[in-house]
Amino acid sequence: MDKLLYIAMQGAMNAGQAQATNSNNLANANTTGFKADFDAFISKPVYGPGFATRAYSLDEQTGVDFAAGNLSTTGRQLDIAVAGKGWIAVQNEQGEEAYTRRGDLRIDNDGTLRNGAGQAVMGAGGSPVVIPQNQSLTIAKDGSISIVPLGQAANTLALVDKIKLVNPGEEKLQKGQDGLFYSRDKQALPADSSVEVVSGALEGSNVNPVEAMVNMIQYSRNFEANTKMMKVAEDLDRSASKLLAQN
Repeated sequence: MDKLLYIAMQGAMNAGQAQATNSNNLANANTTGFKADFDAFISKPVYGPGFATRAYSLDEQTGVDFAAGNLSTTGRQLDIAVAGKGWIAVQNEQGEEAYTRRGDLRIDNDGTLRNGAGQAVMGAGGSPVVIPQNQSLTIAKDGSISIVPLGQAANTLALVDKIKLVNPGEEKLQKGQDGLFYSRDKQALPADSSVEVVSGALEGSNVNPVEAMVNMIQYSRNFEANTKMMKVAEDLDRSASKLLAQN
């Protein structure tokens, strides 16, 4: 009975973990630049006294779907989307450099350029981009930020900074609990001049809401089926105990 109970327990636990990941994906279906997660389970033997006759499933790591989301044109001068491969460098709450595809930028009261999640955008010099007061602002495809200073002619452009854009390769990145991406060696990545951005556009989430809803139903059914198997194991154990008692 213990084998049946153990297998059912592991199945229910795995279904719960997968459901949590899927629910997070669904909750971020409208989050700019979001990359969907998925769980990867592997089988591991249980070692102890005697032979390793039991196995359990281990959620070794959460994978990430790096597929690009759909681009939508906004016409807003501070909205940018990475064209093709690449990432925008930002600063997390601990002051560390991280990477995202979220390009819904804004300028706070101190002039710091931030994205919609409040993370400061990093410049070419390795520090957050600060925008002086201006009449107008443009972001070129290489990430260069130019402004028309207050009181100057419309054709007087001043280069403020250049958004740091990187392209390390997906295998060199890992997703943190905060939803940002980091280099696996925890080091800041070098800027890549080949990465380009599209101004006046945003990249949407790559989560497919219909697929996520179907997965939610499937995981719920899997969880229910495994809990029923646990009840079956309990009933079988009770029946076996009664037979032994009669003998």
